Amino acid sequence: MTRVKKILIVDFDIDLQEILKEQLEAEGEFITDGVNNGQTAIDKTLTQHYDLIIMEVGLTDIDGRDVCRTMRKNGMTSPIVMLSRSVEDVDAISALDAGASDYVIKPFKIRVLLARLRARIRETEQSEHAVFQIGPYSFRPLDKSMLDNRNEHKIRLTEKETAIIKFLYLADGAVVSRDKLLGEVWGYNPGITTHTLETHVYRLRQKIEEDPSNAQILVTKPNGYRVVC
Repeated sequence: MTRVKKILIVDFDIDLQEILKEQLEAEGEFITDGVNNGQTAIDKTLTQHYDLIIMEVGLTDIDGRDVCRTMRKNGMTSPIVMLSRSVEDVDAISALDAGASDYVIKPFKIRVLLARLRARIRETEQSEHAVFQIGPYSFRPLDKSMLDNRNEHKIRLTEKETAIIKFLYLADGAVVSRDKLLGEVWGYNPGITTHTLETHVYRLRQKIEEDPSNAQILVTKPNGYRVVC
């Protein structure tokens, strides 16, 4: 089961918001929130995680590029796709310089926009600076840590624990076999067995599960493991 991505739409045009929400949610790939001004968008990204932001450049309260700069200063790493009617290169350049990940000119074809959104999300997930939301945790592979968003408690992970969690997360909810996970995390090594993997999974559960004997995040399946987000 593919993990549903959460998108924030920031546009003063409520009709366009509704069209985008309907189109993006049509196939169950995305869920969306919509706001019509920059300040509300900034506030929402301080308290909620979004896999991607779609934002109009010409907002009524704050220029979309300034909103983008503020979000980046606040530490948000998710991709931001800017929308504008301007075809001028200087406007596209200024948006990208402000921290936008992409620049799409209105009017656009929804299939083209969808392709760009998927591409930006894939790039971000593969980035060393990616931040993934897994259950109540913000998982930072580069930092080898999981931050419990409920109490700000930081859990330190080993290199192998980080690799296990990241690979399972990027499988988008699919079950990953033990042999596949061993190969991806340890590479070809005849001295490594599934017992090694099971030991690491056991230790991970002690760190991240409220009840390690009844795992809700790192789940065992008949054919392997999966991460539930």
